[in-house]
Amino acid sequence: MPWQNQGGPWGSGSNNGGGGGPWGSGGGRGPSGGGRGPQPPDFDEMLRKGQDKLKRLAPRGGDKLMLALLVLIGLGLWLFSGVYRVEADEQGVVTRFGKFVRLEAPGLHFHLPYPVEAVQTPKVTRVNKIELGGPNRGEDQASMLTGDSKIVEVDYVVFWKIANAGDYLFQIRNPEQTIAAAAESVMREIIGQNSIDYALTDGREAVAADGLLNLQKLLDEYKAGVTITNMQVLRVDPPGQVIDAFRDVQRAVADKDRFQKQAEAYQRDVVPRARGEAAKLIEEAEAYKREVIARATGDANRFMNVYNSYKVAKDVTQRRIYLETMEEVLRNANKVIVDGDGAAGGSGVVPYLPLPEIQKRRKAVEKTDGGQK
Repeated sequence: MPWQNQGGPWGSGSNNGGGGGPWGSGGGRGPSGGGRGPQPPDFDEMLRKGQDKLKRLAPRGGDKLMLALLVLIGLGLWLFSGVYRVEADEQGVVTRFGKFVRLEAPGLHFHLPYPVEAVQTPKVTRVNKIELGGPNRGEDQASMLTGDSKIVEVDYVVFWKIANAGDYLFQIRNPEQTIAAAAESVMREIIGQNSIDYALTDGREAVAADGLLNLQKLLDEYKAGVTITNMQVLRVDPPGQVIDAFRDVQRAVADKDRFQKQAEAYQRDVVPRARGEAAKLIEEAEAYKREVIARATGDANRFMNVYNSYKVAKDVTQRRIYLETMEEVLRNANKVIVDGDGAAGGSGVVPYLPLPEIQKRRKAVEKTDGGQK
């Protein structure tokens, strides 16, 4: 044995005439032989006895058979190490000497054992979240320039999951950082294309929707192997240093909108009434126009008729015109006309007969009698 030939690190074989182990200096000495203590088991002897037993059990040529058996057992264990399981929420990514070769679905699979092939099983159903902007992630990341040269601070969240594990692991470096950088780039582009009022009010949901579509398109160009499931804009505010002044401006804009709506309501009330009155006046003027034209036309026609009659019979027409004129003039006059020849026997004194008074009295009496009856 080596210890017997060399004497071991603690004992010298030359001093004891036949080697000792590491704890004893004299060969063959037991506990009662003056040694330094109990001797440890001789491992070389134990290994030799085990080999002898295997040789007795094995047929002729046992050394080669034993070596072959050990090789087969080792090969079997090595091959068995290539069996692996892909869980339901995972995707198997097999690489051969570090190069991606195939994807495996959930279930039991086999790959050439290490170091030929290796497998990774990332979770492909888990939804991951990246928070961007906000005070905890840096003002430079949150501050963005709008289309009307205003600065706003935007907090938003990106939700994503792995769609193709092979592309996710081998097409891009630091996938989460790449997604964050792409999301920030897309958000800056969208904010830069719109005004600050649009980003602060009604456009927040539209900004998030456009950001999701543009981010997915950009990551597809990178072959990142991820799917953006959702993007939410949590906060859009002006910088903290000017937020009070900005809110004053917003209140002024709100007052302006309120006054404008009140003016529009007043306009909707007054303008229709004014238009109605204008239409009424126009219709009255048109009616008056038609009336005057018809009356003038009638007078002209009547005059022409009288003129034509006058040309035919001047005396008769002249007399008739005179009588009609007198009738028109004296129609409402309170007068009594008597013949000049019978006036007081020619004395020139016209007797007065109060015919109107008599008629009034007669009407009053008739009314009184009718009431009594």
